[in-house]
Amino acid sequence: MRAIVKGQEPQSLTEHRRTPHSDYDNYPDRGTLRRALVAEQRGLCCYCMGRIRPRENAMKIEHWQCQRHHQDKQLNYRNLLGACLGSEGQPFRSQQCDTRKGDNELLWNPAEPAHAIEARVQYGADGTIRSSNATFDNQLNQVLNLNLAILKTNRKQTLDVVLEWWKEEKAKRRGPVPRERIEREVCKHAPAQGQLAPYRQVAVWWLQQRLARIP
Repeated sequence: MRAIVKGQEPQSLTEHRRTPHSDYDNYPDRGTLRRALVAEQRGLCCYCMGRIRPRENAMKIEHWQCQRHHQDKQLNYRNLLGACLGSEGQPFRSQQCDTRKGDNELLWNPAEPAHAIEARVQYGADGTIRSSNATFDNQLNQVLNLNLAILKTNRKQTLDVVLEWWKEEKAKRRGPVPRERIEREVCKHAPAQGQLAPYRQVAVWWLQQRLARIP
């Protein structure tokens, strides 16, 4: 899971909110909303970090606080995120992200800076995502199902790539990898502009752990 920087909301959403009896169900310009969400999330699902595209059949518009219990937030742009389809239509045990979440609550929002989402999660060598907070750790597993086998495999493959790079760098240098070289590798996995490759936040997290150990 990676932090999302919310941008300017679509003008059509602003205007719709000002109209009488407006709600999410009668908002007509969801195509523009999808494009805005995918752009600010740089092409990644807000939860699993898989690829999403701004089409109805390639993503879902997620209400972090669900419409059923938070009707006052249904047109609040800061409450809206882009999520993957989450294996919609599959058995519940195979679903993930918004499809699995439904009306359940989450402790932290990846688009809320105060929640510092990237500091809330860690990754194991097998691709497991976890949190030191017991409540959120349970939500990662039971509400979002982010340790579904295919997601763990995808994260592990990303982690394996950076571990192989690390091994080669240390062998080449016959010693510690310098800070500036690690920072360049972080930028490779998380460039400043454009879409991000799926699951690369796992590599960024691992590299940042190495940076934190350098005096």
